[in-house]
Amino acid sequence: MSPESSQGRAAGFAERIVAWQRTHGRSELPWQNTRDPYRVWLSEVMLQQTQVSTVLDYFARFLARFPSVADLAAGTEDEVLGLWSGLGYYSRARNMHRCAQEVVARFGGEFPRTAADLQTLPGIGRSTAAAIAAFCFGERVAILDGNVKRVLTRLLAFDGDLSSAAQERLLWNEATGLLPPAEDRLAIAGYTQGLMDLGATVCLPRKPSCMICPVSDLCAGRRQGAPENYPVKTRKLRRTSQSLWMLLARDPQGRVWLEKRPSRGIWAGLYCLPVFESREALMQTLPAGDRADARDEAGFLHVLTHKDLHLHPVAIERGIEPLAEAGGWFAVSDWTALGLPAPVRKLLLSRGD
Repeated sequence: MSPESSQGRAAGFAERIVAWQRTHGRSELPWQNTRDPYRVWLSEVMLQQTQVSTVLDYFARFLARFPSVADLAAGTEDEVLGLWSGLGYYSRARNMHRCAQEVVARFGGEFPRTAADLQTLPGIGRSTAAAIAAFCFGERVAILDGNVKRVLTRLLAFDGDLSSAAQERLLWNEATGLLPPAEDRLAIAGYTQGLMDLGATVCLPRKPSCMICPVSDLCAGRRQGAPENYPVKTRKLRRTSQSLWMLLARDPQGRVWLEKRPSRGIWAGLYCLPVFESREALMQTLPAGDRADARDEAGFLHVLTHKDLHLHPVAIERGIEPLAEAGGWFAVSDWTALGLPAPVRKLLLSRGD
């Protein structure tokens, strides 16, 4: 079945979404009810693949430390990663830091006002750029984040496979066709927020609440009796598994040895316990006299989006001499402020290190 065109339902759809958002949408979140592009951008980046409840505390901490884009640009990458630690997808944090620096360097500390210009900045894709432009500058542009894709594909019974770039482009065209009229610039923010809220609270991935949906009578997916069939995305990443050994070394003062990870690969740019592909490789890095004192601690599982990491800590007490050229001994007062992988932070906190 081909998707039902947006042209026939654009007129009533946008008005209903705006009206519903005023009375039933979310309005209490700290990044709402503002036209400050810094706050909107910060929230959009944090909310990518992360739940609202998790983001709330991080958002507040970031604003306390970096109240403006200029403050963020002036901060160090280690500070940014330290505040981000636990949110995952750390490339978001590194891109966010670079983006702030470019806003200062290229645009004098003021975010550009169009989605096209916003997309030239690191880490800002088409949907994020559109959200900033719509909320802050009233630009008539469509967003297409995960929640909105779900709402629109169900509304239109859009059965194109969104793992195909061509089909996603078609959905972008449909989304643009559903926007409020150009002369109603004040409606675009409410419409954009309404679509996000509808997808987050009503048009859920499983068991959507169609009975309370403001556009249920317009929804082709509901008429078919199976809105859960949308969106269609057949290509899935293969889940993998990997085992890693981590050296948990302490000196006589109780400090822990940490090394900064390479700029590419898992946990890129974060401070971390030394990581090895095998226990044998870990042992070979230790002086021969220390190997007999190494203790295997309880392994644990850390789940990433598409990979299961089986982590095996090996503990040892050592002198204060360096373990490697790149790294150092860190007291608890120091490492708690660093960007650490979530399982490493959890391990250290569980041991009271």
